[in-house]
Amino acid sequence: MDLIINIFSLVGSLALFLFGMKTMSEGLEKFAGDRLRSILAAMTKNRVMGVLTGILITALIQSSSATTVMVVSFVNAGLMTLAQSIGVIMGANIGTTVTAWIISAVGFKVNIAAFAIPMLAIGMPLIFSGKGNRKSIGEFIFGFSFLFMGLSFLQEAATAMNIGDMVAGMLAHVPQDSFLTIILFVIVGAIVTMIVQASAATMAITLMLFGMNIPGFGFEQAAALAMGQNIGTTITAFMASLTANTQARRAALAHMFFNVFGVVAFLIVFYPACHAVSWFVENVMGGGNDLFKLSAFHTAFNIINTLLLIGFVKQIEALVCRVLPMKAQEEDYRLKFISGGLLSTAELSIIEAQKEIHSFAERCKRMFGFVPELLQLEDEEKFNKLFSRIEKYENITDSMEMEIASYLNKVSKGRLSDASKNQIQKMLRQITELESIGDSVYNLGRTLNRHRMHCQEAFTAEQTQHMQTMMQLVDGALAEMMNQIDLPVTKKGIKTSINIEHEINNYRTQLKNQNLHDVNSGLYDYQLGVFYVDFISECEKLGDYVMNVVQAGTKRNNDIEDMPYHAQG
Repeated sequence: MDLIINIFSLVGSLALFLFGMKTMSEGLEKFAGDRLRSILAAMTKNRVMGVLTGILITALIQSSSATTVMVVSFVNAGLMTLAQSIGVIMGANIGTTVTAWIISAVGFKVNIAAFAIPMLAIGMPLIFSGKGNRKSIGEFIFGFSFLFMGLSFLQEAATAMNIGDMVAGMLAHVPQDSFLTIILFVIVGAIVTMIVQASAATMAITLMLFGMNIPGFGFEQAAALAMGQNIGTTITAFMASLTANTQARRAALAHMFFNVFGVVAFLIVFYPACHAVSWFVENVMGGGNDLFKLSAFHTAFNIINTLLLIGFVKQIEALVCRVLPMKAQEEDYRLKFISGGLLSTAELSIIEAQKEIHSFAERCKRMFGFVPELLQLEDEEKFNKLFSRIEKYENITDSMEMEIASYLNKVSKGRLSDASKNQIQKMLRQITELESIGDSVYNLGRTLNRHRMHCQEAFTAEQTQHMQTMMQLVDGALAEMMNQIDLPVTKKGIKTSINIEHEINNYRTQLKNQNLHDVNSGLYDYQLGVFYVDFISECEKLGDYVMNVVQAGTKRNNDIEDMPYHAQG
C-alpha cells in the first residue's frame, strides 16, 4: 500500500511541477503577449538577432517548447520566414538552460517550498483582481510557486521510494565504461522527454538523480540524458506542425535536425567535452556543487551547437525544403493560416486567425471583381462558367466562416486576457459580415443570370454605366476595408469608409428615383427596371456589410457607429 501511495505521490509531484510551469508560462504570455509578438516581429531581421530573441523569449517563459510552438505557428501564419524561425529555435535551445541553472542553484539545497507557499498569499489577491495584467502576474506567481513546490515534493517522493537504490540496482547490470551505455542514456532521455513533453521536467529529474550520488550514475551518464532531452523536446513542435502548412512543418523539421546534429556531433567528442566542462566548473567557476557541472554541460552543448550551425542557416533551409518539397497549389477552399488544431497558446493563436480573416476579406474582394466582368459577357458559355465560379466562391465563404468561427471558439476556451476576449468577439462579427458579403456578391451574379434567362431586353447603355459606377464605389469600399483590416487598432479611422458608404446610399436613392421616372416615360419596360433596381439595391446592401466589417475592427463598442450600418436607417 505504501508503494502505491509513493508512486502516486511521485507522479503527482511531477504533475504539480508541469502544471506550475504551464501556469507560469501562460501567465507571462498573457501579461506580455503583444510584447512577445512585437519582439519576434522586430528582432528577427538577421540570424544573430533571431538567436538572441529566442534566448530572451525562452528565458522569460521558461519553456523552449512554448517558444518553438509559437515560432511554428508564426511561420504557419506567414509572419516569420523559415530562415528567421531557424535562428529563433537555436536561441530557444540556449534559453531553456536557464531553468537548469535555477534548479542547480536553489532547487535542492534550499527548501524553496518554504517560501513558495507564502508567495501564494501574494498571488492570491492578484489572481482575483479585475484587471487583466494583475491577474496574469498572479498566475505567474502561482505557477512559480507550484513549480518549485512540485520540485520539492518530487525529491521527497523519490527519497521515500528509495529511487536511488532502484536506479543503482538497474545500473548494476549495465557496463559503466561502455560507449553503448552513453548512447542508451541518450535514447532514454529522448523517450522520457517525448512522453512528458517538457525538457525542463526531465532535466529536473536528471538533476535530482545526479544529486543523489547514485553508484553508476555519474556526470557522464547524466550528461547523456541531458543530450537525449534535446532530441525529445522536438516532438512537441513536430506534433504541432502536423496539421500546419508546409513551411511550418519545415520549421519543426529544422528544429529536429538542429538538435539531432548537435547530439551526434557531441557524441563524437563526448568524453573530452565532459572533461572540459568539469575542468571549467572546477577551475574557472571555482567549483560549487556538482549540479553546476551538469547545467554547464547543458548550456555548453546548446551554445556550441548554435555556433557551429548559425553560419549554415541557408543550407539548413535548403535541406528541409528538399526533404519536404512544397505541395502543388493547395485546393482553393483550404484555409491558409490556421488548421484543425491550435498551433500555439490561446493568447498567441489570435494572430493566426487575424491573418485568415485578412485572407477571407481578400477572397471576398476577388469574388466581387468577377461581377463587372459578368455584366459585360455576351457569350452564354463564358457567362455560365464565370457564374459557376461565383457560386463556388459563395460556398467557400460559407465554409471559411464556419471553420474560422470553430477555431476562434477553440481559442476562446483557453486562458485569455480581457483584451483578447474582446478581440475574438470583434473577429467573430467580422467573419459573419464577410460571409454576408459573399452572399451579396452571389445575389448580384444571380440577378444578372435571372435577367439573362427571363428578360428579352438588354440593359440600356445608361443603366450599364450607372451599374458600373455603383460597382466602382463598392470596389472602393472593399479596398478601404482591406486597408482597415491591415491597420493596427490604434491607427484605425473610419471616416473614409463612412464617406464612401454615404455616397453609395445617395447614389442608390438617386438611381431608384430615376428608374421610376424612366419606366413611366417608357424608356424601358417595368421588368427590366426590376432587375436593374435589384442589382443597385444589392450593391448598397453589400456596402452596408463592408461598413460593418470596418466597424467591427475598431475600438468603438458603445458608439452608435459600431451598430450594424443597415440598422441606422
